[in-house]
Amino acid sequence: MKYFIKTPWWLKKIYSSYVWSVPVKEKLLYLTFDDGPHPSVTPFVLDELQKHEAKASFFCIGKNVQAYPEVYKRILDEGHAVGNHTQHHLNGWKTDNKEYLADIHEAGKYIDSVLFRPPYGRITSFQAKNLSQAMKKPEAKVVMWDVLSADFDETLSGENCLQHVILNAGKGSIIVFHDSEKAWKRLEFALPGVLDFFKKRGYRFEKLAAPVSAHTL
Repeated sequence: MKYFIKTPWWLKKIYSSYVWSVPVKEKLLYLTFDDGPHPSVTPFVLDELQKHEAKASFFCIGKNVQAYPEVYKRILDEGHAVGNHTQHHLNGWKTDNKEYLADIHEAGKYIDSVLFRPPYGRITSFQAKNLSQAMKKPEAKVVMWDVLSADFDETLSGENCLQHVILNAGKGSIIVFHDSEKAWKRLEFALPGVLDFFKKRGYRFEKLAAPVSAHTL
């Protein structure tokens, strides 16, 4: 399994229309959570965020929102941002364009947001160009990330994931975790550690505001 923990500058430059980080001078970080809502993992995340007075952004799968509407409602009620992560967690590189865009549109029936994150970070240029139409949102944005915790990688420990974030995140970083069954063992350890570490150093955790502007460096 190959992936970048810290997204390289050249990748951000090639795909400069995507949002990779947020241009801020303050000590602000942007935690994001993919693949939920989950009936037990997402409430754990929300509890931890609440303990640290932190806000975050949840990129949700439409079918999971349908399955756990009460958890999704709690995300919104507690003041966090949400984003579209497709209806069925499709890989844009391996899915017909029409099918992929239709899946985004379907998820949009349950997730009212201008923010979109492609599962696996994989989306074609055609799909990206037609995103606004699929979401029925003229200001729709593809949101990627600056730092991966890599909590999805079952070969890693929670400590590994914690260190990935501690060593690579800085002002304006968009950080990826997963509120999913697969990531649970690593998330359970790493998330409280990240929140505690950065809060002690004067950082605040904010949700992604809409419309969020593209930023490459």
